[in-house]
Amino acid sequence: MSESKLAGQFFDAAIGLLQRVRDEESANIAAAGAAVADAVAAGGRLFAFGAGHSSLAAQDVVYRAGGLALMNLLAVPGVVGVDVRPATLGSALERVDGLAAAVLESSPATAGDVLVIVSLSGRNALPVEMAMNARALGLTVIGVTSVAYAEETTSRHASGTFLKDHCDIVVDSKIAVGDAELTHEGTETPFAPASTVVTSALMQAMMAAAAEQLVTRGIEPPLLRSGNVDGGHEWNGRVMAEYGDRIFFHH
Repeated sequence: MSESKLAGQFFDAAIGLLQRVRDEESANIAAAGAAVADAVAAGGRLFAFGAGHSSLAAQDVVYRAGGLALMNLLAVPGVVGVDVRPATLGSALERVDGLAAAVLESSPATAGDVLVIVSLSGRNALPVEMAMNARALGLTVIGVTSVAYAEETTSRHASGTFLKDHCDIVVDSKIAVGDAELTHEGTETPFAPASTVVTSALMQAMMAAAAEQLVTRGIEPPLLRSGNVDGGHEWNGRVMAEYGDRIFFHH
């Protein structure tokens, strides 16, 4: 079977975006990593939130071999993935006012913690209010979003603002509005989204920067090991025991 031209074009597009965020967002990634390291060193906790497919990148850094054990998923019922029926309900919930406040108030997040909010468009009520409320509580908010949406679309929040307007640090994924890298003359609809590839890479780069910062400060990063390598379970057990009061998915 011959190679797919479009498959190759998608890889090229994804690689191009990865190179772009590596070069253009390096300072913001380093700042985000430093903020995460600050929280770890000061006894704070780490949280990640995303709705819909943006939740995939948030989940990618939670309870992950090679990842920081302290990263917890801040889950909003009905918007974490496509397990809700109908799937369109998740999209509708992203536009509901007050949901973010209710989730934060019932969560263990508090002043001094870090919350990473992933939202491709950053225009819906849920991520905007999540950022606003988290900062009001004294959390450091890192937004991973596409700034292009703020320039080319309108906000769906009553304030008219976007996620990027309520963050201490913004990491721009550079994804174009519509999140589709390819077109073909045989279809009217663009296809092949790259936001998950790029955003997950940004999240892992931030965690790598945080680990680097901690090592530089003489602090052993609370990293998990794979349970599929010898000694992995024992290592993770020690990490979980030492940091158990800051790991909420463990209880």
